[in-house]
Amino acid sequence: MEAFLSNRIRPDTDGTTRPFLLGCARRTVTNAGENAAMSTLEIHQIPTRVDNYVYLVRESSSGQAAVVDPSDAPPVFEALDTLGWTLTHVLATHHHNDHIGGVPEIKERTGCTVVGPRADRDRIPGIDIEVGDGDTYRLYEAEARVFDVPGHTRGHIAYWFPESKALFCGDTLFALGCGRVFEGTHEQMWNSISKFKPLPDETMVYCAHEYTQSNARFAVTVEPDNADLAAYAAEIDRKRAAGQRTVPSELGLERRTNPFLRADVPDFAAALGMEGSTPVEIFSEVRTRKDNF
Repeated sequence: MEAFLSNRIRPDTDGTTRPFLLGCARRTVTNAGENAAMSTLEIHQIPTRVDNYVYLVRESSSGQAAVVDPSDAPPVFEALDTLGWTLTHVLATHHHNDHIGGVPEIKERTGCTVVGPRADRDRIPGIDIEVGDGDTYRLYEAEARVFDVPGHTRGHIAYWFPESKALFCGDTLFALGCGRVFEGTHEQMWNSISKFKPLPDETMVYCAHEYTQSNARFAVTVEPDNADLAAYAAEIDRKRAAGQRTVPSELGLERRTNPFLRADVPDFAAALGMEGSTPVEIFSEVRTRKDNF
């Protein structure tokens, strides 16, 4: 996992094909033709603002790049200059300014194509391509499966690139946390993050904020006997003390440690004294506790 925490992040490229576990896409949106082969992404992480992460992704066959959730334009252009990459696309997950603040300037300077949520198209500046739940979006030859994940906002989406083992989930799922529920309900948010649970363990969660240490401090209060969580929290403290990043994280580890993903786990319900409660009730209790932590 350490290699994924460097400034330049290269997913494994072993060519392993894994099945899409959540059903077939209902339509394909593509920039490369209907017969495009899948390819991998080179991923570069850009820290912005206080704790945001923006991601530049370079598609291997075309050599062209997209930016995911650009909070601000200047750090994106600085990274592009350093890397020598050409930007052709923006992938937006939701409308909050710290995710799309740089979109107008980026589009004006590059003429790029802006991809974003169909359910929130009116709040994504310059949107050209609208995608939603069940769609398959092709960035040249790199194929992404799109999920509608309302809760944090009503129109939030996530992009999963199976061949690159990469999930760009914005503010839906964090390392050891999940987004605050601003425009949806707790039930919607539980259903949204549950869409990620069937994905392969080795999927890397490219969330949009460095919240992991504070999330860990909360998580150990609700499941103090979780040995995996205790070890993860200690590793997070070590990394942060050394000035290292904790994002991305591995989905398999999140399933074992993230309290918001564990609302349907009997041992977790027992730790909360909520045996017999529904996953939505347990998720709601944990989300409320976190809001007041």
